Amino acid sequence: MKSIFTLLLFVIGIQTYAQTEISGKITDEKGIAISGANIYLEGTYDGASSDENGNFTFLTSETGTKIIVVSFLSFETFKKEIDVNNFKNQTFKLRESVNTLDAVIVTAGTFEAGDKARVSVLKPLDIVTTAGAAGDIIGALNTLPGTQTVGESGRLFVRGGEADETQTFVDGLRVAQPYGATAQNLPTRGRFSPFLFNGISFSTGGYSAEFGEALSSVLTLNTIDEPTQEQTDISLMTVGLGIGNTQKWNKNSLTFNAAYINLEPYQKLIPQAVDWNKPYQSLAGELVYRYQFKNGLLKVYGAFDVSQFDINQEDINQPEKVRFDLRNDNFYGNASYKGTFGNNWNLHTGMSYGLGLNKIGINDDQIENDENALHLKMKVGKKITERIKITAGADYFVTDFDEKFSEFQGETFNVGYQNSIAAAYAESDIFFSKKLAMKIGARASQTSLLDEFRLSPRASFAYKVSKNGQFSFAYGDFVQTPRADYIKYSNDFQSEKASHFILNFQHNKDGRLFRAEAYYKKYDDLVKFDTEIAQFNSAFNNEGSGFAKGIDIFWRDNKTFKKTDYWVSYSYIDTERDYLNFPNQVTPSFIADHTLSIVTKHWIEDWKSQIGFSYTVNSGRPYNNPNEMEFMNGKTKAFQNLSFNWAYLLSQQKILYFSVSNIIGTDNVFGYQYANSPDMNGQFQRRAISQPADRFFFVGFFWTISDNKKTNQLENL
Repeated sequence: MKSIFTLLLFVIGIQTYAQTEISGKITDEKGIAISGANIYLEGTYDGASSDENGNFTFLTSETGTKIIVVSFLSFETFKKEIDVNNFKNQTFKLRESVNTLDAVIVTAGTFEAGDKARVSVLKPLDIVTTAGAAGDIIGALNTLPGTQTVGESGRLFVRGGEADETQTFVDGLRVAQPYGATAQNLPTRGRFSPFLFNGISFSTGGYSAEFGEALSSVLTLNTIDEPTQEQTDISLMTVGLGIGNTQKWNKNSLTFNAAYINLEPYQKLIPQAVDWNKPYQSLAGELVYRYQFKNGLLKVYGAFDVSQFDINQEDINQPEKVRFDLRNDNFYGNASYKGTFGNNWNLHTGMSYGLGLNKIGINDDQIENDENALHLKMKVGKKITERIKITAGADYFVTDFDEKFSEFQGETFNVGYQNSIAAAYAESDIFFSKKLAMKIGARASQTSLLDEFRLSPRASFAYKVSKNGQFSFAYGDFVQTPRADYIKYSNDFQSEKASHFILNFQHNKDGRLFRAEAYYKKYDDLVKFDTEIAQFNSAFNNEGSGFAKGIDIFWRDNKTFKKTDYWVSYSYIDTERDYLNFPNQVTPSFIADHTLSIVTKHWIEDWKSQIGFSYTVNSGRPYNNPNEMEFMNGKTKAFQNLSFNWAYLLSQQKILYFSVSNIIGTDNVFGYQYANSPDMNGQFQRRAISQPADRFFFVGFFWTISDNKKTNQLENL
């Protein structure tokens, strides 16, 4: 027995003698000690934690080459191969992780909305709770800085750019016809219901190399990945009816909505400044199908819109009103897949197709046109290291446009074009530290119709100056094929070009967000022509140019006042263009130098109500008065619009909703149409281009049916 005990003591003594001491110190990059870091040899239980001075010590019986691992919250995990037997006391410096919530992000030119946004300027429900927006995505975005209120259009005008200089994408795939049908000087709406989207990115400039064919702006809409429950939504409105439903089973889910709009009953009650033969009617629907794979998500989205109307419009150059009737059929569909493959590669691929059909009558003349648009997309990305991520991809766009103009008892003219654009891009996100980041890349494109190759560099930088504040800078070149109004007559063009320079400051703390942004845009190769309007015998060229510079301010606060959320946006812009048939470089007619918007929403518990107000005021817009010598020397009076909405909970799942625009009844004038010839006194007579009605009233009843019997549409109103 004594021999066995002696042998055990001998073995233990050998093991103790064979152990090696591993010791050292853990600091950050500035040499400040880190307490509580975990240090161990990979594949073993040998390790320790650093003390308050950053020091650590532990024993190990391992020998030879091993990997020592050091980890600590909000720092990158450190790994190093060491020789255990010859290891000497060392200091390990940890780098701050760039994936923490307080790390720098590139924000120049981009507003994010949605649950996945690191800093959300708008929430998805803001699209439909903003007074005056009337559930229109574009209406809500027009309360943000950098946009222009162009009441006779209803489209998105950004930082001196026209509406067609903004491209819209759904789940990363281009929408060729994002707006509903309309007539001249009557506002339209975006085609898409906000209820199916949970993420929005609105770039007022300097956007990623992933997107092209847009001189000014990109709007990306992301459909909901996975609905939370099955439910049915019913809407009864003064302008129509709506219904929506969501179903879930296994790895599948399906959501659809449909709406019928008929303005005739409303317009019989509310006087209009428009002479309708047949008021606007439409039938529209949307659908999203989702399937969850093991490593990815497939989404199929489809939307259709059938609309028609018939009006008589005043024209100062015609003795009688001009009859304009329109039938528009539109379809948009896409299929997209996002997932992972291989060694942690990300994949985003898909295709979209858009079809727009128009039948237009102008008195007895007829116009028919159709546009077919296809987009194929492939994007891959990978995080190479903790601090470097690369993205590369390719796009292929095909557009086929045909138009037939038939004169009454006269000739028929056919115009059109076919165009394909092949593009490839590469981009890298580089985090130098938790405070400094860069995104750099380029986009190359080849346009068949113009027989042209373009290379467009993009770069963005961001630097965090405090815990809650940071600066960002963005630069980029952007090109766009001239619009269909021109290339349907001629292909003797080159792409229009814009260069963006943006400096941004953002501060975000405790429910309060402040953004200030200064920008400069330079336009080159803009389209010009020598006739009153673009037509088949116009002489076109790309000799136009211009600039836009300005300051945008945004403040949002949902903490200062209890149960109140509000934001304030202000924009100043100085811009001029020499394009179209302009004789010289001047400010275009859609520009207001100063724009101010104030939006507020407040919940009243005793009334079970949410009320909201929006107030927008713009300085006057320029117009050309042929009675004066100087071109574009006129100025309209200031634009004002105060809107109100009220959502009242009749019960947990039933809501009565009321809204009214332009409460104070301001007679807003957007410009003037002048006669082509002077009268007997040598003066050119004019008529005002104004809003179709002083106010728009809306009343709706919204009922949600769901298993939990709690969900309602207050978030969607």
